[in-house]
Amino acid sequence: MLLTKHLALSRMTVPIVLLASAAMVLGISILPASAATRPNTSYIIHPHDILNVQVFGDPSLSQSETVLAGGDISYPLVGKIHVGGQTPDQAARTIASSLKKYVRNPIVNVSVATQGQLNVMVLGDVKTPGKFALDPQSHLTDAIAAAGGIGPTNGALPDARVGAVGDSAQSVPLEQLLRGGNSSLDIPLKDQTVVYIPSPTTFNIEVAGAVDHPGELQMNEGDRLSMVIAKAGDSSTTNGDLNNIHITRLGPDGKTSQYTINLYQELQQGDVSKDITMQKGDVVYVPEAHQGLTSSKNGSFLTPIVLLLSRLIPHL
Repeated sequence: MLLTKHLALSRMTVPIVLLASAAMVLGISILPASAATRPNTSYIIHPHDILNVQVFGDPSLSQSETVLAGGDISYPLVGKIHVGGQTPDQAARTIASSLKKYVRNPIVNVSVATQGQLNVMVLGDVKTPGKFALDPQSHLTDAIAAAGGIGPTNGALPDARVGAVGDSAQSVPLEQLLRGGNSSLDIPLKDQTVVYIPSPTTFNIEVAGAVDHPGELQMNEGDRLSMVIAKAGDSSTTNGDLNNIHITRLGPDGKTSQYTINLYQELQQGDVSKDITMQKGDVVYVPEAHQGLTSSKNGSFLTPIVLLLSRLIPHL
């Protein structure tokens, strides 16, 4: 029984040795079984990764190498070798190709000893802008989350600008990514990536009539009429008629449009779409309530408008 097993192993050993010898002659790398089973097919090497490089048969060339910011390693005999953006198996072939000038038919294995973190800068309309160290497999949403999330935005989310050193910037529609759930837009990040999220566009409007603070107000893109009333002030002393708000708007064609909004009724009915979105140059006039109309405005109106604003503008 033992003799049979020994003969079987002997028969297996011969072709393996022959195959290895042929590989040495042809310059083909054959890795040990343990190395072949390692997950070297999908991981992409990043700057700051620490690689274990093994050159079989030459221990002096087997060592650990740190991937530099540009994606290079500084390797004995050959100097700089670019391995950034490659899988470990691809990097092994790259190093082997460079060593052929000095080593006959080198057999190289590369594994990732330590994954280096990505340095990412997040700027613009985020809660805590700054520089963050992220995992090498991070995506755009990871950078936004590291910065505390997007700042106050009342309308549609803006398009983020994402770019790494040496690459052209990409525009990513955050409305589709974060609210629409289109995960294909969650692009992977590189080292030294800069993420910029534009702040809402600001513009001025004019408020007149029965409000606490008449005059010019600065609004953000996407702000609605209810936000104008909240900023201008609607205390009981103003006696403003929120059932009959007048808006004058100058169109791009130079023509003037007039709107009359019953803000109280529309918010009571829960129809937020009729809480008109403001535009640059709008003039809002809140008339004084006639006697007998104050009961429909004071007190009961405050509850729905405060609830609405707390949903639209959590920071208010």
